[in-house]
Amino acid sequence: MRVAAVSRWYETVPVPPVPGVPRYVNGVAQLVGEGVDPAALLAALQGLEERAGRQRPFPNAPRTLDLDIVAIDDVLRAAPDPVLPHPRAHLRRFVLQPLADVAPGWVHPSLGLTVQALLAGLPEEDLPVAIGE
Repeated sequence: MRVAAVSRWYETVPVPPVPGVPRYVNGVAQLVGEGVDPAALLAALQGLEERAGRQRPFPNAPRTLDLDIVAIDDVLRAAPDPVLPHPRAHLRRFVLQPLADVAPGWVHPSLGLTVQALLAGLPEEDLPVAIGE
């Protein structure tokens, strides 16, 4: 796989909010490649997280690095991990805003909605702030 595009970086509050946890920096990288095995890609990403010092003491614990797969083409996958598209991506502005930078025409494969329509349906509180703007 190779990196085709990288979004701007966005500063956002943690979801769910955790008192005392600093804001996160979020972005999206668009990868391209043939014959991607979702489980192998997830294992590779988790290996990168581990080498960066990521620990998983409890669900939604503050983390130094969190690499998720938002979608792979139009693949629908309920199990095993990774679930595709990411089961909460369409509910998270901190995912959709940078996704719109790299794939403005992306359509959610099971909902049939564009990234722009998904963004329009979310509340505007805690808007991500593009770093450097």
